[in-house]
Amino acid sequence: MLLNDTIKERRAQLKISQNDLAEMAGVSLATVKDIERGMGNPSIQTVEKILSVLGMEVVYRLRQTV
Repeated sequence: MLLNDTIKERRAQLKISQNDLAEMAGVSLATVKDIERGMGNPSIQTVEKILSVLGMEVVYRLRQTV
């Protein structure tokens, strides 16, 4: 699942509007809309703010090579 779909689905599960998510995360409504549409190029800090509101986190790990 892509990041934009994950954010959109989690927001719907929590019954949070795009406007409320933007306000709680301290980002613009346009940013949330762009991310959910798979548009734009948000910084990792912006993504982390949004995920934090949604009770999620970014996890960094090394890729496994074959």
